[in-house]
Amino acid sequence: MSLIVNHVSYTYNPGTPMERHALKDVNLVINEGEFIGLIGHTGSGKSTLVQHLNGLMSPTSGEIYYNGEDISDPDFPKKKLRSEVGLVFQYPEHQLFEVDVFSDVCFGPKNIGLSKKEAELRAYDALKQVGIDDEYFYQSPFDLSGGQKRRVAIAGVLAMQPKILVLDEPTAGLDPGGRDEILDRLLKIRNDTNCSIVLVSHSMEDVANYADRIVVMNDGSIVYNDVPREVFKHYRELKEMGLSAPQVTLALHRLKEEGFAVDTDAINVSEAADSIGRCFGI
Repeated sequence: MSLIVNHVSYTYNPGTPMERHALKDVNLVINEGEFIGLIGHTGSGKSTLVQHLNGLMSPTSGEIYYNGEDISDPDFPKKKLRSEVGLVFQYPEHQLFEVDVFSDVCFGPKNIGLSKKEAELRAYDALKQVGIDDEYFYQSPFDLSGGQKRRVAIAGVLAMQPKILVLDEPTAGLDPGGRDEILDRLLKIRNDTNCSIVLVSHSMEDVANYADRIVVMNDGSIVYNDVPREVFKHYRELKEMGLSAPQVTLALHRLKEEGFAVDTDAINVSEAADSIGRCFGI
């Protein structure tokens, strides 16, 4: 399984005074089992890009290939694509609408033609994957906490058993505990199913801790596409784009500038502690 974005550009309102080039010659490959962090300031093109991945939007120019087939081909099965490339929008709990949690998660599998029994089995498995206990299955989704609603919405996409799961700011508005719980669940899902995950996030700490690879967008283009350690070496350039690096990385660079012989490659607290410990012989 692979998804290839090949020289894709997208223009809003072409030929009008409101014309805006949201994507500019974007190239990207999503391989099986990858956990990709997609970052960029507001308006950089992230959300436009992810809506191209399952055909919700079509390129102005360029192609997107899924398993070697152009998804813009009129004969390409878009319904099947959207079951295999699942997209979870920002604040996905706004998409909840059924009378109870279990019915909401069953909706997607039923919509692609699965039997009632198969849809229910998938819904049960998906709810367990995101950590929703049985006692909540027949409650209204609107009675749940914000974090629980978010997990139910993610379960609704997981019940489709996607090969690629794309999440646009899935932890927005959650407290640190809720954020970590969702990200830990996503990592476990990737490890258990080998599903590829594309995580759109504004949190440098989150992508540093969870992503195998980070894609940085700026002004509609991809400017960096590498492992987290290499991307965050460009912390000065990231700052110029309105982004940052993990706080521990910035702290180590500050120590280095003050004359301390620390390793500035650290991207999480554990690595930073080791670096400082080595510097002071601890």
